[in-house]
Amino acid sequence: MMKVLRPTKLMAAAALAFGVLASPLAHASKDVTFAVSIALETLDPYNTNSTLNQAVGKAYYEGLFEFDKDLKIQKVLATDYTVSEDGLVYTFKLRPGVKFQDGTDFNAEAVKINFDRPANPDNRLSRYIQFSVIDHIDVVDPLTVKITLKKPFSAFLNALAHPAAMMISPAALKKYGKEIGFHPVGTGPFEFVEWKPAEYLKVKKFDGYWNQGKPKVDSITFRTVTDNNTRAAVVQTGEAHFAFPVPFEQAAILAKNEKLDVVDHQNSIMARYLSMNTQVKPFNDPKVRQAINYAINKQALAKVAFNGYATIVDGVVPTGVDYAHKTGPWPYDPAKARQLLKEAGYEKGFETQLWSAYNDGTSVKVVQFLQQQLAQVGIKTSVEVLESGQRVQRVQQVQKPEDAKVRLYYAGWSSSTGEADWGLRPLLSTGAFPPVLNNVSYYSNKSVDDGIQEALATTDRAKKTEIYNKVQETIWNDAPWAFLVTQNNVYVKSKNLSGVYVEPDTSFWFGDIDLKQ
Repeated sequence: MMKVLRPTKLMAAAALAFGVLASPLAHASKDVTFAVSIALETLDPYNTNSTLNQAVGKAYYEGLFEFDKDLKIQKVLATDYTVSEDGLVYTFKLRPGVKFQDGTDFNAEAVKINFDRPANPDNRLSRYIQFSVIDHIDVVDPLTVKITLKKPFSAFLNALAHPAAMMISPAALKKYGKEIGFHPVGTGPFEFVEWKPAEYLKVKKFDGYWNQGKPKVDSITFRTVTDNNTRAAVVQTGEAHFAFPVPFEQAAILAKNEKLDVVDHQNSIMARYLSMNTQVKPFNDPKVRQAINYAINKQALAKVAFNGYATIVDGVVPTGVDYAHKTGPWPYDPAKARQLLKEAGYEKGFETQLWSAYNDGTSVKVVQFLQQQLAQVGIKTSVEVLESGQRVQRVQQVQKPEDAKVRLYYAGWSSSTGEADWGLRPLLSTGAFPPVLNNVSYYSNKSVDDGIQEALATTDRAKKTEIYNKVQETIWNDAPWAFLVTQNNVYVKSKNLSGVYVEPDTSFWFGDIDLKQ
């Protein structure tokens, strides 16, 4: 569901009276500016787990498939495909006449080179697990490529529609090697102009784009604006045409400006949770983990930290993701929490650390709220808000579970392939312990691991649903996380800007972007 917040006539009149509606956008050229909340890390889509890095990459890169604004799979550089009966061989027909921005041809050899790269563990790319199922790739002819898998992987098309599977020019890969993250060359509607890390990335219209008539704008600049209030201000002044995320507490204020649309997407799959290191005391005891779930008033959290722009989580995988199973929510019951802590031997509570993976204003509110809630049942927490470098060092690059210092960890995840696999395997399977992926709770359950693999091996929807339901119920009861909320995707844009959306996974879709002059 998407809701556009509208100003009342009275608001509009007041705004006119004070000159609020005067904006430099009235005579703007077709140069669009996006205000985004974090700095880009790399422009290599195969070597990042950042949704924003890959979202921006859609300007200059394309894949065989893509997700549309509703996370439905659409063909892009592939025009057709077939799958063998055993689920092992995928054959793709490719779009003819497509050029990379360096003038070289897009063809089957380019597909092979692109997918061989992350599938090779020696390259140590972040998205290895997404492509590790590939056994080998054959070029049948210039416009036909055949991919053979090591084992059936029923989420393979979803993996190929993910922006981590976009096509890079083989000539650019050869020229730049490991520096390709600074020199993107793709088949997309825009070509790379300039990147100043922590400041902005600029792209311009690619005149050789295969989809004639697009893009409809001349350039896009993705400007990093980390401060919430400043990000809201730059759309008010006309310095930016689009801003995401919008500070929830400012949504109503921004809606008063008749030059702007504030859009509240309620179909978000961005889940927020509090993971617990299940390998160490006291979090190795399920009763303690369940107690923490009972101790947190999620309804109040949604109101206090998210200004009501959030929904209580009712399952491990968010509603809207294929094969998501509703199991909850965990009720707020502090008396039950205290009873479980007593049964676990912690009648007087305990002290621990609570880290936040993010340092934005909303996340600070969240961890402060969690600290207060846990204190009410006797759990005293020291809170630390991590910057990106600290997060990488302390959490993501830890080599062994026994070396992990993380205890309680507030984080978020979007199942960005649109399928339950990516909401489970990277976060809750034994093979996903850091530094491989993001199982920061170090949760390990053989029945869950086996179920995830069994689900991926079948194409029978009813059987797959049954398997995933059992897996999600097991995780829910084991409670390696305190399951919190899914936050709405709230963004603001100029009314002159069209063809732009925030997708449910917080990525961007701007396939039909246009700016009225």
